[in-house]
Amino acid sequence: MTSFLKTAAMTALVAAAPLLAAGQAAAEGERYVLVSHAPDSDSWWNTIRNALALAGEQMGVEVEYRNPPTGDIADMARIIEQATASGPDGIITTLADFDVLSGPIRAAVDSGVDVIIMNSGTPEQAAEVGALMYVGQPEYDAGLAAGQRAARDGVTSFLCVNHVISNPVVAERCQGFADGLGVDLGDSMIDSGTDPSEIQNRVLAYLNANPDTGAILTLGPTSADPTILALESNGMAGDIYFGTFDLGDNIVEAIRDGVIEWGIDQQPFLQAYLPVVVLTNYHRYGVLPGNNINSGPGFITADGLELVEEFAGEFR
Repeated sequence: MTSFLKTAAMTALVAAAPLLAAGQAAAEGERYVLVSHAPDSDSWWNTIRNALALAGEQMGVEVEYRNPPTGDIADMARIIEQATASGPDGIITTLADFDVLSGPIRAAVDSGVDVIIMNSGTPEQAAEVGALMYVGQPEYDAGLAAGQRAARDGVTSFLCVNHVISNPVVAERCQGFADGLGVDLGDSMIDSGTDPSEIQNRVLAYLNANPDTGAILTLGPTSADPTILALESNGMAGDIYFGTFDLGDNIVEAIRDGVIEWGIDQQPFLQAYLPVVVLTNYHRYGVLPGNNINSGPGFITADGLELVEEFAGEFR
């Protein structure tokens, strides 16, 4: 073998070494379980599922998605306990109700399972239960930014349609919006439930009783989609200031058509994708980000819909 070929061969072996190490780590069979509070009916979580699957494929690890079919938090607590008992390398979970879920999460940590909190909860709560970090959107801050934006646009009153009243963290979106406007939340937040027909009826009833309402804030596709229908039915679509959290096919279409002013994108893709990447690299190489990760908020308007429309409901 010539000197040149020997050098080339040695270079190839050195270049391949990191890939070999990664392959060996993957062969150890890391397994991560993501537990959410979402019911099966909530299509917004499809992006979470897609991101989880993609992260598992790219990192060469096994991933599972588990959730309570009806969204029952007590059922979710049992699912976390079951996931812990199955002996995964890590659990990625929402913290939708601290009182109910903190015990099972602490038990997982105490058993030696690494945990990352995503989507729901706060960085402070994540630290309290012993999680490695929090990946998500600071809900109050997102609502505050939305309220300040609406205030600059002249809004002074609003209706907040809350379809997840059982999750106190999500209500912070409404409170932040009120504070951004500089008004009391008061009776502006309604418990709409999750049934589309009931949401539509409750929005219509509120607007009939409060005809001077200046804006509507919805907290995701579950409440936004029926609200769009409500405004179409009473002739207010495009005439009342309408902002929403999160994205979805109908929300994107409504932004394009001028019915919704903006959508707040918390980037759920990152909320599922990044924890898998972080946990995998932590277990393989002992590296861990020094801070929590804010996945949002980002405002999506009609001016920036091209990529959002292409990937809405899949990765956006």
